[in-house]
Amino acid sequence: MKSLTRPLEPGEREKAYSTPKKPDAMARQRLPVRYHVEDCDVADRPRRFLEVFASILKHTNYRLALDHYVRVAARCARCAVACPIYDATGDSRDVPCYRSEMLLSIYRRHFTLSGILRARVLADPGLTDEKIQEMADSYYNCTACRRCHFECPMGIDHALIAHLGRYILSEIGIAPRALVVSTREQLTGKTANTSAIPLPALLDTLEFLTEDIQDEKGVHVPFPVDREGAEYIFFTSVSDFMMEAETLKGIAAAFKATGDSWTIGSQYYDGINYGLFYSDQVMEHVLRKMRAEAERLKARKIIIGECGHAARTAKFFYPAFCGGKDALPVVSILEYTDRAIRQGRIPLDPKIVSERVTYHDPCNIARTGWIVRQPRSTLEAFCPQYVEMVPNGRSNLCCGGGAGTVSLDEVRPYRTTVSGRLKAEQIRRTEANYCVAPCANCKKQLRELMEDQGVSCEIVGLHDLIYKAIVLPPDSAAEAASAQAPASEGIEGGETPGRQGESP
Repeated sequence: MKSLTRPLEPGEREKAYSTPKKPDAMARQRLPVRYHVEDCDVADRPRRFLEVFASILKHTNYRLALDHYVRVAARCARCAVACPIYDATGDSRDVPCYRSEMLLSIYRRHFTLSGILRARVLADPGLTDEKIQEMADSYYNCTACRRCHFECPMGIDHALIAHLGRYILSEIGIAPRALVVSTREQLTGKTANTSAIPLPALLDTLEFLTEDIQDEKGVHVPFPVDREGAEYIFFTSVSDFMMEAETLKGIAAAFKATGDSWTIGSQYYDGINYGLFYSDQVMEHVLRKMRAEAERLKARKIIIGECGHAARTAKFFYPAFCGGKDALPVVSILEYTDRAIRQGRIPLDPKIVSERVTYHDPCNIARTGWIVRQPRSTLEAFCPQYVEMVPNGRSNLCCGGGAGTVSLDEVRPYRTTVSGRLKAEQIRRTEANYCVAPCANCKKQLRELMEDQGVSCEIVGLHDLIYKAIVLPPDSAAEAASAQAPASEGIEGGETPGRQGESP
C-alpha cells in the first residue's frame, strides 16, 4: 500500500478536489445558528468581551501563542487551498487567515503597546458589537479540521484561534444552544450525560446487548459495570448506547477475546467533551468527572471508545487538568484492538467481510498523526477489498461536521451541501460498500451526508466490522453458569450504584 503521507502525484490533486459545480446561494448563505444568548445590553458586549479576553490572557498561556501570531501573521491565503469550506463557497470570509485576523486584530489593537498607541493617534474606537456578531457567525462556520495548519508558511494554528474566539464568546453568553443545553445536563443534571440517558436505561441497554450477542454468536459477552480494580475504565460517546449497538458489541467482543478486565462506571459514563469545541472550563470539568470515576473504581487506565474528539481531549488534555505526569494513561480503543490483533489475541475470519471497504480519518485523532496506521492495519487483517481515499491520513478531508457543528441540527443543509461536499464526492469515488468512521460525530455527519448527497455507502464503526468477523471461543462451564444469572446481578456484586448528577 502507498504511503499515507506521500505528496499527491500529478493528476491526483485534480482528481481529489474536482467536484460538481459549486452551489451559489446555499454556499454563500450564512445559515442561522440558534445561540444561547444571556440577557445583556448589546452596547455593553464589547466591554465584556475585552474583560473576558484580558482575564484569559492573564490566567492561561494563550498570550504566548498570540504574541507570536501577531508578529508573523501572514495574509497570503495559502491556507485557502486546504480548506474544504472555502473550496465549496469561494467566499473570502471562509479563508482561514481572514477568520483568524478578526481575533488577532482585536488582540493587536487592545493588548499590545503599539496597537494602543496607534489607536490613540488614529482615534480608532476599537471593538464594536458588529465585530462580535461577525466573529460569532464566522467561527461556527469553521469545522476546526486543522488542514490549513499544514499550508501556513508561518505555522499559525487557525483552529486554535477559532477555539479561543468561541471560548471568549461563550464567556459573554454567546454559544450554540445545543452545546450549552447538553453540557448543562452533563455537568449539573440528574443523568450527568449529554444525552440525558438515566442509569436504569443504560443497564437495560447493556443487558439487551449481552442477550443479542448470545443469540448471534452463541457466547456470553458481558458489559461489566462498577468492577473495582479493572485494568481499563471505558468511556465512549454516550449516544453510542442509544445508536451504535454494533460498535459496542464489537468492543465487548474484543475484550471477551483478549480476556483483559474492563468496566463501565455507573456514576459517570459519558466520554463526550464539548468543551473542546467552545469552552476550556467545560473541558476541565468533564475531565475531572472522568478522573473521579476512574479513582472511585480504582482503574489503572482510561480507554476511550470510537469517538474522535473524546479521544483527543482525554489523550492530550487529561494530563494537563488531572495530574500531569501522574495522570492515568489514556488509550484509544483503536490502539488497543490493533495491538491485540497483531498479537494474535483477537481471531478474525477474513472471509466474512467480502464487500469493498474504505476508511475515513477523524480529524481529531488523525491530524497529529496519533491514530493513522492502526485502524488500517486492523482492516487489512480481515477486509480483502480495502481501498484508500485520496487524500488520507493526516491530510484527510473533514467529514464536514467537526468542532461541534454536527450537533447543530439547524445547520444541517450547510453541513451537507457546503462543509461536507468534498467528503461526499471523495467517498463516492471509492465505490465502497462500507465507509468505516470510528467517531460518533463523524458517523452522524456522514450518514446525513450520504443521504443528502445521494451516495450509496453504509457508514459503520471499525468495531461493527470486527463484530461481524470475530471468532469467539465457546463459553466455559463457569461462563455458561454466569450467563444464566438473574438480570439483577448485572452490576458487579449486585449492588445498587451510587447517585449521579452531582455538580462539578
